[in-house]
Amino acid sequence: MGNTPEHSNDSSDLSPAQRLEPPNPRLIDASIATINDMDTLRACVAYENQHQQRVPILRQLEERAIELRAQDDD
Repeated sequence: MGNTPEHSNDSSDLSPAQRLEPPNPRLIDASIATINDMDTLRACVAYENQHQQRVPILRQLEERAIELRAQDDD
């Protein structure tokens, strides 16, 4: 399974609500870690700011943004 249209590694299939409000709160870390593009990350930040405004979650999203920017620089 490569990064083909049929088997994309694009994580944007999950909505921000699905990522940040999973049935098990322990899944939030994995949901954030699998964000692979800035558009999805921005949508999650906007969702969190509009709904919960949880500082630890916003920090995790910020750290993920830093990681994505670093990957883009490579």
